[in-house]
Amino acid sequence: MALADQYNFEDLVNESERLVLDELEQQISAVELDEPIAEDLILDIAALALNRVQPRYRVNLLGRLYAQHITDEESTVIRTAVAEAIDKVLGGG
Repeated sequence: MALADQYNFEDLVNESERLVLDELEQQISAVELDEPIAEDLILDIAALALNRVQPRYRVNLLGRLYAQHITDEESTVIRTAVAEAIDKVLGGG
């Protein structure tokens, strides 16, 4: 029997995903675009950025509160990772 059949993993969440997606939304909305960015490109940007930031998994409310608190340094890492991923995917770099 598989572990996923025995236990509920739905509450196991990587808060870095939310942080990266929030930052991605901010950076994309700050740019005037002629047309919307294709979904596959947005997903590529998110994946590249997530691979460059530390995961922040949580399971319960206390973990969520802890995971939401990020330092200025961590915020800078997320901002930089998203900017570099945007440049790589959309800028051809």
